[in-house]
Amino acid sequence: MARLVLLRHGESQWNLENRFTGWVDVPLSARGIQEAKNAGDKLRGFTFDRAFTSVLVRANETLRLVLEGIGQTKIPVERDKALNERMYGELQGLNKAETAKKYGDDQVKIWRRSFEVRPPGGESLKDTADRVLPYYETRIKPHLLKGESILIAAHGNSLRALVMQLEQLSKKQVLELNIPTGVPLLYELDESGKVLSHRYL
Repeated sequence: MARLVLLRHGESQWNLENRFTGWVDVPLSARGIQEAKNAGDKLRGFTFDRAFTSVLVRANETLRLVLEGIGQTKIPVERDKALNERMYGELQGLNKAETAKKYGDDQVKIWRRSFEVRPPGGESLKDTADRVLPYYETRIKPHLLKGESILIAAHGNSLRALVMQLEQLSKKQVLELNIPTGVPLLYELDESGKVLSHRYL
């Protein structure tokens, strides 16, 4: 049986400031650093064969802190922009509450949560899935099919796209899916890659 742990990075400085972050390379906040360390505490006792992360510093730093915390800094780590956060285009850097006042709560919720609607100049969740899922199928799933234990440190929307696939969620269900920062999500998979169970640690 293979194990897959998904971990959204700890709180970033722009999460703290309630800004749309996207591909802007923002560091972890002090709370985010602590969340990453707490995730490491929850993962003590796990042994990972390899890890995958985006090219953005908040995910890289989260992964580094976790691997240090569990004493597994020597495992192979692959970084790829396919796992980057959804690109928010013209919304990047804007305060979410101020953006909601300008465009309306409903419009901002659609931009943030819908599957197919793109924010101005940015990616929809579908666009994000179109790069995350082929990467998962070609680079990550083959290791799971060998029975390996894998850790992915990434972002709210890149992980939402992956969870949607793993759990076979509908476009409506994914609208309400929220993945918390710094909380490991464990999947156990059979030899075909089918999910047997999943839970937050």
